[in-house]
Amino acid sequence: MTELAAVQGSLAAIGYGLAAIGPGVGVGLVFAAYIQASARQPASARLNLPWLFLGFALIEALALFGIAFGFVWAG
Repeated sequence: MTELAAVQGSLAAIGYGLAAIGPGVGVGLVFAAYIQASARQPASARLNLPWLFLGFALIEALALFGIAFGFVWAG
């Protein structure tokens, strides 16, 4: 029997691609919430800015953990 097509590569890349959907949606929600809060209360925009960066950093840390675990489990 002859192989017609061989699939080679790492499933970790597919796994990380799927895992990157979550942080992508999360970052969008964080910035959307900040924009909405600033539009409703412009005076509190500067007070909410640290929370924006904190939420962004935590979500991006999850994405970096995902890529790190992908490399760890692949090799």
